[in-house]
Amino acid sequence: MRPEGPPASRSRAGVRLAASLLVVLVAAVARGAEGPDWAALGREAVGILVDYIKVDTTNPPGNERRAVDFLKPLLDREGIETRVIDSAPGRANLYARLRGDGRRPALVLLNHLDVVPADARFWSVDPFAGVVKDGYVWGRGALDMKSLGVLQLVTLLALKRHGVPLRADVIFLGTADEEAGGNQGIAVVLGQQADLVRGAGVVLSEGAFNFLRNGRVFWAVNLGEKSPVSVTLTATGTPGHGSMPRADSAVNRLIAALSRVMAWETPIKVLPDVQAFYAAMAEFEPSPVRERLGDLATGLQDPAFRQEFTRNLSNNARVRNTISITMLEASNKINVIPATASARLDVRLLPGEDPAAFVEQLKATIADERVQIRIATTVVAGSSPDTHPALEAIRAVARAHDPQAPLVMPMTTGASDCRYFRQRGTPCYGFTPITLRGRDGEGFHGNDERVAVDQVIEGTRLYYEVVRRLVAD
Repeated sequence: MRPEGPPASRSRAGVRLAASLLVVLVAAVARGAEGPDWAALGREAVGILVDYIKVDTTNPPGNERRAVDFLKPLLDREGIETRVIDSAPGRANLYARLRGDGRRPALVLLNHLDVVPADARFWSVDPFAGVVKDGYVWGRGALDMKSLGVLQLVTLLALKRHGVPLRADVIFLGTADEEAGGNQGIAVVLGQQADLVRGAGVVLSEGAFNFLRNGRVFWAVNLGEKSPVSVTLTATGTPGHGSMPRADSAVNRLIAALSRVMAWETPIKVLPDVQAFYAAMAEFEPSPVRERLGDLATGLQDPAFRQEFTRNLSNNARVRNTISITMLEASNKINVIPATASARLDVRLLPGEDPAAFVEQLKATIADERVQIRIATTVVAGSSPDTHPALEAIRAVARAHDPQAPLVMPMTTGASDCRYFRQRGTPCYGFTPITLRGRDGEGFHGNDERVAVDQVIEGTRLYYEVVRRLVAD
């Protein structure tokens, strides 16, 4: 090996090299301290969301591999560790990880890649065109939940770009099949690749958006959610020709059973988490609503207040088990009276409810032995703790941006992949720092789903600040 030069020359070269490394190190630290260019990062988030909506991952069939192929290069080009977890042909989950020093347990940023179907006939825009108009990004998934997935993604990118020293690993987990129960998504990840998230201390995912009430922005965090139970009713009867009606036909039996189901008012139950949420809301309401919400169980004993309160669909769903008749099937020919007819019910049970006990109540309501009831297995989980560093981080960021902003914790009436983590004892909190205004929320699983551009931009900064408090500060 040829020497690089005389000792003195090598010494001076070493000093210059050390000085250069020090300059690079100081610059990196300065970049981490300064934080991102929020305007630029927000614009980047909007641009990613627009393109992400164009990736059609309607479930069924899902095709979440398309989303993986869109998102993975964005992480790869930043040098972030990634892994693809296939679950079925065309279906996949995306895992990415930023490594910290291990002083704190890992944080999981959980999102799902699939979306529900969209019937373009009833939309003002193409639901998969990523249209930007009137200050909104329009498209299926804009709210549920590609926008939050993008906030999580750009948070990971910003932490990496700015060399933020991490005290905990940050895991990005995009899952398939959430909209159909998670069997091809989170169930596969936790069943086959559980080591990837083992030891995680907390999960942040979907479940709550900030909202406006009486001119005030409420920050919302979801602690728990209702359990979904798929119920199938199958009625049997005497088949025959359509020209000779039969009173005991399967269709007639099914219709009679469904009529009883529709007339059934399930009992009202006010759980402690639900009472806490409405008590927090009560102080911003006028009397006598304030007193009714402050002691909701007692307030709902008043028929007039109960009728007004439950007229709101979200309120109603938080205080009782609910049933929606969503699918019907009978004959496939107009002149054939079928031997069987069936209906699918989307049942949502309050936390702590026993699905088997509910089925017994349903059976008593239908009161017809020729209507069989079958339920699909479900993942039932309780709520996450109402005290946790994640909640404190969210509260601190909320107060930093709006000292008057209340932090409330509603129960989610839908279901999410959070319940898989909660069942395993890992706290999972639903949190999306995007404020819904006016009729924004009507887009969930509905027509003309959209999210405000300014809220995506602002949400980018808010989400980053929460995550940074949890894993770096």
